This record gives sequence, C-alpha cells and structure tokens, in this order.
Amino acid sequence: MYFKKFRMDISKYWKYSMYSAKAILKSEIANSYLNWLWWILDPLCFMLIYAFMFGVVFKAREKYFSAFIFIGITMWDFFSKNIVQSVKIVKTNKSIVSKVYFPKYMLLIIRFMVNGFKMLISCGIIVLMLIAFRVPVKPTVVFVIPVLITLVLVTFGFCCYLLHYGVFVEDLSNVMHIVLRLLMYLTGVFYNPAKRIPAPYGELLCSVNPMAFLVQSMRGCLLYGQIPDLKLLVLWCGIGLFISVFGIRKIYKNENSYVKLI
Repeated sequence: MYFKKFRMDISKYWKYSMYSAKAILKSEIANSYLNWLWWILDPLCFMLIYAFMFGVVFKAREKYFSAFIFIGITMWDFFSKNIVQSVKIVKTNKSIVSKVYFPKYMLLIIRFMVNGFKMLISCGIIVLMLIAFRVPVKPTVVFVIPVLITLVLVTFGFCCYLLHYGVFVEDLSNVMHIVLRLLMYLTGVFYNPAKRIPAPYGELLCSVNPMAFLVQSMRGCLLYGQIPDLKLLVLWCGIGLFISVFGIRKIYKNENSYVKLI
C-alpha cells in the first residue's frame, strides 16, 4: 500500500521538487557578490582552517592531510545539514503544508537535492586535490559509489524520524545541535579514530558509528587504495534502507496530524 503510494507521489511531485531545489539554490546567492563561488569558498576555507589547526598546531601526520580533512568535511556537511534542517522542516514550510497536500518526506528530498548539489561541488574539488597531490588512482575508487549511496540512505532514514518527532518535540532542534557537536568529534572528521583512539575502542567506534565508518571508507578507497569493510558496508546500507522505508511509512501514517499541530 505505502510502496505504491510512494511511487505515485515521487512521480507526481518530482518535477516540483527539482524546481523548488533550484529556487532555493538561487535564493541563497541572490544578494551575494560572489554568487555560486561561495559554494566553493565555504568548504575550502573550513578545510584550510582545520588543516592549519590539526596539521600545524596538533601536528597530525596523515598522508595527503588536506584532502583527508576535506573528504571528512564534505561528508559531514551533507549529513549534519540535512539532520539539522529535517527537525523543523515541516514547521518551516507551514505555508505549503497547511494549504495543499504535499508528501512531507518530499520536503526532505528537496533539501537533499540542495545539499547534494553542494556536495557534488565539493567532490569536484576533491578530484582536483587528488590530481594536485598526485594521488595514484587505484581500482578501489569504484567503492565511492556504494559509500555515497549508503551515506544518502542512512541520512535520509534518520531525517525521516527527525521530521516526525520534530513536529511534536519543540526542543528536539536544540538537542540535535548538542548531539551533532559530540558526534562530529566521534566521527573523526579531522583524524582517524582507529589510529588516535586506543584499541579496541577506535575500531569499535568506526563500526558502530555509521558516519565514522563511511568517512574512513571514503578516505581509504580514494587516498590509500583500501577496500572498505564490505560486510559493514552492506550492513549499514541495509540499515539505511530499512529505517528509510519505515521512516516514510511513519510519515504517511501521521502526516495528517502534522497540520493540526503546526
């Protein structure tokens, strides 16, 4: 029942979602002198700051350290921005939700398009960095695709539940800011947890924290020619698909009550 409805809704509202995502991107740079260049400068500036802090001040010794950090920032930004925006996404779009029927998870898909576009720009910068640092291209680069798919599925699944509970719990947004701040350091955006945290806790962290696992997997297959742990990759991809399916189902079952609460 829900699968058929989901398929019909995607087909019906896909063009609108694309148009809405483009409108959001245009509005973000409408009053900016540098326009779309900010989508390049923003992650680059953060990378330079963190590379200086952790590479010079804390003397990190990871190979290709600038690219190492930029990969972490790129994946973390996609995850954290979608998580933060999902909590209040129904209330933020009250003018649409309260007037016409619109599948609430499509609001998430629109944000995923916006943040995904920015992530693609960052991925282009990563490619240029790999060329500049003369990183050898190895067959493990093919694992970039399943890692990104898993990232999208896991993030979307979490966002579906946060969309739902964000309508009912007013303080959830504040809680998520604190949780994300802690999770960022536990993910190893600026370091490799498996090396810096004493065994076996570092490796355990990379197993139970999907973002830590995905970030390290992406770095491994791009920079160091390492094959990700395929069992863990399949496991987290399956978990992401599972929570995405049941998250959409939960939204369908409760979306009529959202209008009454906002």
